[in-house]
Amino acid sequence: MLRHNFLLGCLVLGSGACVGTPSVDGVAGVAPSPAVAWSPPARQEARDSIRHHPPIPPDLEQRIRKLSLEEVVDLGLRNNPQTRLSWANARAAAAAYGSDRGAYFPTVDGEVTGTRLKTVASQGRSAVTQSVLSPSLSLTYLLFDFGGRSGTVGAARNALVAANYTHNATLQNVVLQIQTAYFQYIATRALLQAQRTTAREAQSNLQAAEERRRVGVATIADVLQARTASSQAELAAETIEGDLQTSRGALALALGLPANLPYDIDSMAGQVPVAVLADSVDVLIAKALEVRPDLAAARAEFLASRSQVSVARSSRLPSLLLDGTGGRTYTTTLPQGGNNYSVTLGLRIPIFAGFSRLYDQREAVALADAAQARADALGQQVVFQVFSSYYALQTAARRVSTTDDLIASAEQSNEVALARYRAGVGSVLDLLSAQTALADARAQQVLARLEWNTSLAQLAHDSGVLDTRGGSSLRLEPISTQTNP
Repeated sequence: MLRHNFLLGCLVLGSGACVGTPSVDGVAGVAPSPAVAWSPPARQEARDSIRHHPPIPPDLEQRIRKLSLEEVVDLGLRNNPQTRLSWANARAAAAAYGSDRGAYFPTVDGEVTGTRLKTVASQGRSAVTQSVLSPSLSLTYLLFDFGGRSGTVGAARNALVAANYTHNATLQNVVLQIQTAYFQYIATRALLQAQRTTAREAQSNLQAAEERRRVGVATIADVLQARTASSQAELAAETIEGDLQTSRGALALALGLPANLPYDIDSMAGQVPVAVLADSVDVLIAKALEVRPDLAAARAEFLASRSQVSVARSSRLPSLLLDGTGGRTYTTTLPQGGNNYSVTLGLRIPIFAGFSRLYDQREAVALADAAQARADALGQQVVFQVFSSYYALQTAARRVSTTDDLIASAEQSNEVALARYRAGVGSVLDLLSAQTALADARAQQVLARLEWNTSLAQLAHDSGVLDTRGGSSLRLEPISTQTNP
């Protein structure tokens, strides 16, 4: 009784007087004050809804600790959500294209109605009870509309083409992202190996300084300087070890895998011979303008926008339609049923709609012009990207060759400085300077190769020839046969 009185009072006073904050699984729906955190309910479903990391494909489980570049790219393309998103968009565009093509066919609908009626007896008439069953078919067919139907289908077709090219561009973007992380991991690992070598050499220099001080031909200052250099080398190695784990996690992220997954790559991966391009920049630019998927998608979007102009223009012109209905009616008094039909040929003539159709056409024309401008701008950007990537790769190839010479001379200089110091004719400053120059040369060699690998992948991407295995159709030739790279 009290509950009913309470509900009645709420209805009289208004719903806001009695309705509080709704609860969520037994806990308050909001925090009690702005300064208090909300306590969520303990729900197992929330944890279960989090998608676990994708499983490793069976064909890669045995090689998960020694993956090649092709296997890394394949694994990344399987797991990356960007590829799933672009593929889903392409499938949706395909379904939309199939739906719009239905405009070329008539629309046929069936309908069945059943009625049971009884009249009221009045003025000497007896009551009548009757059942009526009326199945029927209706047909609607657009015969002609001055390009509206073809424009709609053409726009859907070009939208599908654009979605597919966008998917191809997404694949190339993901492959480039994976390759960049892949080569960065290789370079960081090579830097760590180089720095560990430098740390061992710094330790040898420290032992040489201590030995010279023990025999009385060096001072404590030499030992302290050598010890400082050894500590700095060890500290740099420890820093690179942290960077290596970060780059390894970045590669796992690019592959769509958790960063703590126990995986690794082939230690010999990425050691391909450094070469220069056999094709000229003009050849690559022409190729990019022909095959770049994002540029092809932009052109298809322009064609789709131009088709929308036909759709908007047809809305201002007459259209011819055919309507037909056929059915059969069964009643209690006519159990055998009787046929009925109607056929209508109509001409629809748009007269006035507040100038909206005219403005719709102008809007479609403007949007088509904007799509063409975007395609033209992207074309110019493609030319610049290929031009920039081409010369970046050529420069990177020369830098690799130069760093090879640099490290050879730095190693000889370090050996001479160490021999002179042990012989007592060189200073510890000369030894430490040579050691620093050698460490820097090793780092420059690693970074130059990283730059060449990433520049090659970038040029393949910008030229539109980066395939889904991480390779490309770029023609390379050894540096020795190139007189003027």
